[in-house]
Amino acid sequence: MSRLDFTPYRRTTVGFDRLFDILESQVRNNAGDNYPPFNIERHGEDEYRITLAVAGFRAADIDITAQQNLLVIQGRKRDESREGEMLHLGIANRGFERRFELADYVRVANADLADGLLVIDLVREVPEAMKPKKITIGGQPTLEVVKDGDDTADAA
Repeated sequence: MSRLDFTPYRRTTVGFDRLFDILESQVRNNAGDNYPPFNIERHGEDEYRITLAVAGFRAADIDITAQQNLLVIQGRKRDESREGEMLHLGIANRGFERRFELADYVRVANADLADGLLVIDLVREVPEAMKPKKITIGGQPTLEVVKDGDDTADAA
């Protein structure tokens, strides 16, 4: 599949242009580059983990940049002088760049490199002001934060 057509959805939705643009650009940009391989895991309602297999890279060879709604991971190829003649080169040591589009309020909590795996923990932290609030009818000024599936919540 080389092209996605979101025209029917674009006609009936408002404000989702960025989402459709992201999906279309991902299809164009990721047309076969699978290096380095990675996993994306969910560790709770608001916790995620990206694991990249970066064998041969040291922490100093990898740059992680978190911007608003974008995580960029770059690995720089380093030149190593070897004493012997290389007969077979099967371990990839080429540079790479991986980009991950992040949802609003997702931030990098931690990054660690061990045993050839780069592990990046992400957390979604929605500000209190953006969480849904229950409004009572009848002129009551108190608002309650709505918890998932719970009608009774802490008073705000």
